[in-house]
Amino acid sequence: MAVARHRTRWATGGAALVLALGALLAGCDSYSSPSDTASKAESAVGSIASQASEAVESATAEAGRRLDDIKGGVDVKGDVKVAAAEVGSDGRARAEVTAHNTDDSERSFAVQVDFTDAGGGLVDTVIVTVDHVQAGDSATATARSTHDLSGEIRAHVARAVRY
Repeated sequence: MAVARHRTRWATGGAALVLALGALLAGCDSYSSPSDTASKAESAVGSIASQASEAVESATAEAGRRLDDIKGGVDVKGDVKVAAAEVGSDGRARAEVTAHNTDDSERSFAVQVDFTDAGGGLVDTVIVTVDHVQAGDSATATARSTHDLSGEIRAHVARAVRY
């Protein structure tokens, strides 16, 4: 079994989180009342959630465009499996992706893996490539989240293209 090590990722919400927290902290001064500070924090959290959601949606759209741009690609979602996601000590979720080449010649695969929370909400999306899979063989690669994730994280194959 061949092992492919190439992967491509898109950042989603980390930058939005940092910017929103920075804006919140910059807005806090020694003259703010506790209720003003709480109100600003509540507003910032709502803003962060909105920006993170928009970032994930944007990353998902970009992943779709990239897969659509593959010349001569064939939809092979059924030939790709993803193992259970695990969050490592670095906070990043990882899941092993296995692509089975049912074609009669060597092929590569581009696989969109969606990471979801326990409620099924999309929290990250990545594309991983499994290169040079021989005819009739399977190969693996590791999908890795683009930012820290916590709690129960699941991985799903959203799309897979063989080329």
